[in-house]
Amino acid sequence: RTWRASPVPVSRLPSSAARSSSSSGTLLHRKKDNREARSIGRTRYTKPGTGPAGSRTRALHNRPEAQVFGVLDKLVLARNSGWQVMAQVSLGEFLASDDAEAYRCVNSKRVDFALMDPDCRVAHALEYQGKGHHQGTAAARHAVKKEALRKAGIGYHEVVAGHTTTADLKRLVEKLVPAAG
Repeated sequence: RTWRASPVPVSRLPSSAARSSSSSGTLLHRKKDNREARSIGRTRYTKPGTGPAGSRTRALHNRPEAQVFGVLDKLVLARNSGWQVMAQVSLGEFLASDDAEAYRCVNSKRVDFALMDPDCRVAHALEYQGKGHHQGTAAARHAVKKEALRKAGIGYHEVVAGHTTTADLKRLVEKLVPAAG
């Protein structure tokens, strides 16, 4: 099976999201259309019952993932403002295959974090390995993701809860993201 990377559609990019940090400096806040920023680490569900069939929004990440995202996002932007950290990205958005069956195998699988270059191409995928991560069929799902990413020439890196420090993330970002210049 042949895999190739495809660009993330510009329509998928956040348009007016601004980044800021909380007083503790560990959680990510988003501010949109000058509305009050809300911590995704503290707000599990918002506006219950306001959507179709009582649907509601919820945090994209759990608290530890949100903390990693906040640190990773700051490090990447400080290194090169042309690069972006994308969260919970479906492999089908940035991988393509001429083999329809192969594409179906990865289309709905997601990576926790994707590092996107200034040309809107995903260059690296990062997976957060938290508590309880290796349950059920997780190993098989990760093997499929790793192989598809490898064949497309996209780097795969793991961030392990309790082992990966901020200094480790900084070294990884310095290795993966070219300095602005």
